[in-house]
Amino acid sequence: QVQLAESGGGLVQAGGSLRLACAASGRTFSSYTMGWFRQAPGKEREFVAAISGSGGTLYYADSVKGRFTISRDNAKNTVYLQMNSLKPEDTAVYSCAARYGAGSSETYDYKYWGQGTQVTVSS
Repeated sequence: QVQLAESGGGLVQAGGSLRLACAASGRTFSSYTMGWFRQAPGKEREFVAAISGSGGTLYYADSVKGRFTISRDNAKNTVYLQMNSLKPEDTAVYSCAARYGAGSSETYDYKYWGQGTQVTVSS
């Protein structure tokens, strides 16, 4: 069982930056691929980024490549999402998720989910 808790959301102007964090419970954090997803009002949840258990393999949605960076600190059981050059279309609830296996951009591949944190980007 893995419990996830996101933090770091907020209101930021376009062009600004935010850093999200997702703290995980459990002693096998490094065994899990971690992903970030987002859901805007009226839209389906979409993949943002993922990172392998070792941190050696990264995956990004095309919409965030070059602007967002995913990383993890296995000693702290935490995964991060550094978001730069934010745009109004990045406004969404951002959730982290965990899966025991290889990286994936599909929501149904992730077993454990956090509650989410709101990110609002004003124009």
